[in-house]
Amino acid sequence: MAEQTAPPQSTAAMEAATEKPDAVTEKPDAATEKPDAATEKPDAAVVRDALGVGIAVGLSGFAFGVTSAGSGLSLLQTCALSLLVFTGASQFALVGALAAGGNPYTAAAGAFFLGIRNAFYGLRLSQLLALPRALRPLAAQWVIDETTAVTLPQPTRRAARIGFTVTGLTLYTLWNLTTLVGALGAKALGDTDAWGLDAASPAVFLALLAPMLSSTTERVTAGLAVLLVLGLLPVLPAGAPVLVSALAAPVVLFLRGRGGKGGHGTGITDTTTAETTPGEGR
Repeated sequence: MAEQTAPPQSTAAMEAATEKPDAVTEKPDAATEKPDAATEKPDAAVVRDALGVGIAVGLSGFAFGVTSAGSGLSLLQTCALSLLVFTGASQFALVGALAAGGNPYTAAAGAFFLGIRNAFYGLRLSQLLALPRALRPLAAQWVIDETTAVTLPQPTRRAARIGFTVTGLTLYTLWNLTTLVGALGAKALGDTDAWGLDAASPAVFLALLAPMLSSTTERVTAGLAVLLVLGLLPVLPAGAPVLVSALAAPVVLFLRGRGGKGGHGTGITDTTTAETTPGEGR
């Protein structure tokens, strides 16, 4: 009898032994679900963030409308700039240079070089959004600082598309409406220079840009660009200091490269890189 009951006990033990690995393998599956759940972001939260940026920046189109009309541009020209160009920094640079008596070609060149940054935004956003080919030309009109700032931090492609669409639609609509209102109300305000409205859009742009300067190299580049603009304003014609300030980036990168190769202390080191690769020295 003992010999007959032994096999069932051994098979039961074997079954229990085979069940343990299954239980162990279930734990990693549960653990892998946690990161996915952590990276999810409710659509309502994405829409809220996008609307906040779109409304805050879109209202500053009023300042552009007033400034543009005060610089001598007509209502049609002012509205066409917002509808077709739709990049606040370039628009303000153009009308600011014209208001200061600068050459139209120099003013247009400054605005053009400021707008080039949007092309680099598009390279990153095209991969992140992966929009159908038919929608890409339309989406390209909305590739600006604000839509990029909202889209890039999103954890999923769905959230990125929602953030990009809501920000772009809200900002494009409000910017053009407030541009029209500002241009129509410029005469009622009188001397537009006394209000200082031309500083509204650059102030918003700097507020969005400042948190993105996370490394020492980026902060040094931005600081050098500011010094170049301020130093050259009294010397060069309107619009030209902005073009020259673009030289800050290659200068800082060159100095940083020399410091890394030769071991000389240039004072320009990337703190972010130093933290992520503590074993590597420059």
